[in-house]
Amino acid sequence: MLYLFLAEGFEEIEALSTLDVLRRAQIPVKIVGVGGKIISGAHKLKVMTDEHDVSSDFSHLEGVILPGGMPGTTNLEGSEIVRSAVDFCASKLLLIAAICAAPSIIAHMGLLKGKKATCYPGFEGELSGAQVLSLSVCRDDNIITGRGPGSAIDFALEIVKYLKGDEEAKKIQQQIV
Repeated sequence: MLYLFLAEGFEEIEALSTLDVLRRAQIPVKIVGVGGKIISGAHKLKVMTDEHDVSSDFSHLEGVILPGGMPGTTNLEGSEIVRSAVDFCASKLLLIAAICAAPSIIAHMGLLKGKKATCYPGFEGELSGAQVLSLSVCRDDNIITGRGPGSAIDFALEIVKYLKGDEEAKKIQQQIV
């Protein structure tokens, strides 16, 4: 099970495009709200989450996805549950995917040291210790980072590729032409 964390002010395209692509690939994803059951995005779109304020038992967790947006990224980073879930995934070398401003969260946790990563233009300085690239999507071991809303589909397809392989990612890409 993947957790797609949403906090007030999340970037809708990054969250919902990723969710859609992963569900098309039949990858189990749970939308987890930080601070409530209904979370408003940066552009006031409201999303009802599957769960909110989850427990810290992550034994079933296979990865986390952190969409960007402001103040969504700041709100995610301020959540103890989000940081605990990311720590759990890091300790088990499970998927950690962050897009836009959200790679700053995992960088602040020290998880991008020596890793290749990308982020929204202007946030490069937040990725301390990372080799910052100007790519749409970047994968380094179990960490996938995306640049911004315009790269959301590529970001999601990279997650599919990571979890289910190239063929499944190509199949989904053909479905959404």
